[in-house]
Amino acid sequence: MRPRSPSAPAPAGPPTRTDPATGAGRAAAATPALVWTALLLVYVLWGSTYLGIKIAVESMPPLGSAALRFAAAGLVLSVVLRLRRGPGALRVDRRQLGSAALVGVLLLAGGNGLVVLAESGPPGVAVPSGIAALLVATVPLLVVLLRTVTGDRPRFWTLAGVTLGFVGLVLLVLPTGGADAVPLAGALTVVAGAASWSVGSFLSGRIRMPADPFVATVYEMFAGAVALAVLAMGRGELAGFDPGEVTARSWLALAYLMVAGSLVAFTAYVWLLHHAPISLVSTYAYVNPAVAVLLGALFVAEPVTVQVLLGGAVIVAGVALVVSTERPRRPVPGTAPEPSRR
Repeated sequence: MRPRSPSAPAPAGPPTRTDPATGAGRAAAATPALVWTALLLVYVLWGSTYLGIKIAVESMPPLGSAALRFAAAGLVLSVVLRLRRGPGALRVDRRQLGSAALVGVLLLAGGNGLVVLAESGPPGVAVPSGIAALLVATVPLLVVLLRTVTGDRPRFWTLAGVTLGFVGLVLLVLPTGGADAVPLAGALTVVAGAASWSVGSFLSGRIRMPADPFVATVYEMFAGAVALAVLAMGRGELAGFDPGEVTARSWLALAYLMVAGSLVAFTAYVWLLHHAPISLVSTYAYVNPAVAVLLGALFVAEPVTVQVLLGGAVIVAGVALVVSTERPRRPVPGTAPEPSRR
């Protein structure tokens, strides 16, 4: 699934210093071992969420399971903040609450929800988890396009990276007629989700959000969960749904998504934003797809064809070029150097 620039760092962060490259305040350096431990958590856990979604929707309603995931994660995070910071930890004004709710709907209901839908369904209709991750990797490219439309002037190499990435997208979804061809309708659904995630990420840096990214995430998760629940009921997903028919495998996958994807990896990402160079943190945008493709092949036998390898490699190369040539403001968790997160 899957960042915006917060208006202020988390209140309990370490002392800051000026980054000579950007002039922005940055947290004092942590030990390399801690930085790489946190980075590996983000690489592996966020990369594995696509497989987790694939397994969860095997016996769960897609949008309903996503609503439950974010509602539970938001509740846990809000309780932790309340216990650690006191009664006023989650206090925001109406404008901040509305902004966080809008971003949450775009990121989680639109962005994540459409990915979940695309990964659900029978073989030949559902998008493999590794393919979904590669398509979501286009988020940084879409954000650059949004910046260009609104009057920004990205660098030449940034635009070159965007062009390269979209060439890879075409290569990935180009119909081949084979049994392992990427389902076009599902692929377009994922791209629509990536577009929603990109718009949410883009807006989050331009509207009045809660200053603390943890607090903003609580309200984003709650808003996204409510929107997903409404959509699930509108699609009739919950009519006749029997929790007893959900397999243990799907329950475990959902629990993994709640804990590993929405809490542990998110916390590691926020910590990295205050302790590591943004150029290093941003590498998750093109490592996650590689992790997702590998795990999908190993655990659910998803095909890794020449088309997947070629299209995926071109997309990742385009994203890497964009990330390496851009010097964005510090992002907020959940999105690519946009992220959301996924």
